[in-house]
Amino acid sequence: MHYGQIRKQGVKQVNVKVFAAVAAGLLSAPAFATPITLDFEGATSFSSVNDFYNGGTDGAGASGSNYGIAFGGDALALSNDALGPYFSNAPTAGTVLNPVGNNAALNSFNGFTGQASFFYSASNATSVSIFSGLDGTGSMLGTFSLLANSQNGCSDTAFCNWDLASINFDGVAKSIQFGSAAGVAGFDNVSVTPVPLPAAAWLMLSGLGGMGLFRRKTR
Repeated sequence: MHYGQIRKQGVKQVNVKVFAAVAAGLLSAPAFATPITLDFEGATSFSSVNDFYNGGTDGAGASGSNYGIAFGGDALALSNDALGPYFSNAPTAGTVLNPVGNNAALNSFNGFTGQASFFYSASNATSVSIFSGLDGTGSMLGTFSLLANSQNGCSDTAFCNWDLASINFDGVAKSIQFGSAAGVAGFDNVSVTPVPLPAAAWLMLSGLGGMGLFRRKTR
């Protein structure tokens, strides 16, 4: 076998290995993103949620799962602690989201799409909107119109009844502005479907590049 043939065979073997690795990566990458639910458990009561779900911490230094989601400084965690019972019957009983000002947006840096939902308890009718930009900027992609429901069928706390609100929308969203409901509503089990990270696309491009190199080297 000539040196050129040996070299081609070696390149072929290397590229076959690279392609196999790329294929394995593609098979392991999810075809569709999985919805995530933020239940605010573990966040510190009366502290800003901040980067609790963004690989950082809340205002008191506690950290949660890294979903690439951060909150504005007016989005506080609220739990039923020694200071008093603020709510009851929430889907996850320990801690809820309590917006106290305009700067209370959920910001998803990679974006989310398709559907968003949450449980809410509101003393007055209010609304919450989804936007294409961070911090409630850009185009409005959808709005939750929330009825007053906080004491429907109960009276043991100021916010004792919780209802599920869900909305479908087109496009890629970057934020949910909870600040519009400041002072009148609490939220729990906020669910969004993140846009998949570009890993699968990168692997696909790498695989195609490897195949192109293989074809050029073996001609």
